[in-house]
Amino acid sequence: MSATAVREAMLDLAWEGLAEAVRNKGFRITEMTDRDLDEFTELRTLIEVPTVGRVAATAGAARLEALRPMAERIVAAARQGDVLGYLEADHRFHLELLGLAGNDRLVEVVADLRKRSRLYGLGSLNETGRLVASAREHVELLDLMVAGNARAAEDRMRRHLSHIRTLWANGHQAPEDDQRPALHLDGHR
Repeated sequence: MSATAVREAMLDLAWEGLAEAVRNKGFRITEMTDRDLDEFTELRTLIEVPTVGRVAATAGAARLEALRPMAERIVAAARQGDVLGYLEADHRFHLELLGLAGNDRLVEVVADLRKRSRLYGLGSLNETGRLVASAREHVELLDLMVAGNARAAEDRMRRHLSHIRTLWANGHQAPEDDQRPALHLDGHR
């Protein structure tokens, strides 16, 4: 891969806020602060909780049941310790669930928030066995929605998003700027 292609990719990441240019050094991945994580979680809560309630009340059991294989894949990936499989299935589940509301812009906004917030601490969540419990929340949410229990589904989604913040990012602290090494275009620090 050429240095130009790597630079273009890094500029794309910088434009999305996932990396930053370091003068005369290269690029470094931006660190999420506790405030960033709090704000992303708040935004997702404001969007996803009422949307889940609306979908539970309007989508119908058959459309919701179509998401069950995805929810079960999330649990299976967690049981196998397949963090990448978990992330892929989780991402798809959340966006397809929200897609049942029929608002493509809403789905785009949540997809962007998910990308920007990244899931810190997921590896340790897997190592402590809490990833399976988090995975099961998807099946519980779906069960509540299929039953048409919008209020309980909203509560479950609110707790699930809270877990993302408190469990996955608990104790997260960004290093000081001068402690984060820049990644040069040749791949060295």
